[in-house]
Amino acid sequence: MPEEIEKADKVGSVSQSRYEQIVAQLREVVAAQSRGQFTIGDGALEIEPMREVGGSQSALPGQDLFTVRQSLARLAEDIGLTYKTVETLRWVASKWPQARRQAGVSWTVHRILAGIADEQERFAAILTPPPGKKRWTPDEANRRVGRQVENPITPQEKISAIHTLARDEEVAAIVTSDFLRRPAVVAQVKSEDKVRVVEELTRDETVAAEVTTGLLRRPDVAFKAMADNVARHQVNHAQVERGRQAREHFEQTSPIAPAVRQIDRSAEFLDLVTACHAFVAAAGRVVPGLRDRQLSADEQAIIHERIAACRATLDWIETAVDTGKVDVDGELARLLQGE
Repeated sequence: MPEEIEKADKVGSVSQSRYEQIVAQLREVVAAQSRGQFTIGDGALEIEPMREVGGSQSALPGQDLFTVRQSLARLAEDIGLTYKTVETLRWVASKWPQARRQAGVSWTVHRILAGIADEQERFAAILTPPPGKKRWTPDEANRRVGRQVENPITPQEKISAIHTLARDEEVAAIVTSDFLRRPAVVAQVKSEDKVRVVEELTRDETVAAEVTTGLLRRPDVAFKAMADNVARHQVNHAQVERGRQAREHFEQTSPIAPAVRQIDRSAEFLDLVTACHAFVAAAGRVVPGLRDRQLSADEQAIIHERIAACRATLDWIETAVDTGKVDVDGELARLLQGE
């Protein structure tokens, strides 16, 4: 227990009282740095006052004319800073006249709040820390001007941070893959967004074929998909095309193909072969889906009736092929009509 109390009184490796001493010392350092940064900015501002866009500087008689960039670049070189640093210090100094600069507020916060375009609003803002805060912090200042914070708190801030970190396409791909492995995350995605994501992920033909095959093995999905006329047409077209390819493969590889080619393949012959092939293919596709599925008594009765019709039809086909007789008796006629 004493050890837990001791840990609670520590910040990092120092005690709470030592931490407060360090903070007080460092605030003095930050204040000195802020004064120094404003001093540099004031000097740069004196050398090159801010001008309206398109403004020009008149040269004095006998003097060469320096551009703003040349003057600031020379100043930066002479004091050992970069041009960009001097330019920023000058801009911040121009936004905060000496009378408006606030002691105890870092130069960094002054720089961020300088982004408030309206002068009076800017001067008022720095005097009023956010509700519940004793002083301005860089994150609070960034929130005030609508910029991204370093330590996001709200969901929107976290989202913005993620978007910023995932600007690189490779990083975005890895992050997306990780998120999609989390069921709780996927469950919160809107249906229309899920559809859009699936469409994007299945642009690759191989991936699309594998995903589609898996989905159509789910009876409810297949039923709903076939309600779409275009989808149903494409499936039927694919079945016919697959049958054509199967026939071509048969003709190229089967040892009995030469004998088959000698047959006078009339339109009726081809249609009959195609019908038989389609029936077998459809059964091969649908029947495996009945695995571990118990049909109701009514469903079984309907299926048995259709099987009886199929058997009678197959007998009829066999008789027609063997004898050429295509007469239909009354019972078969009723079956074919679905009565």
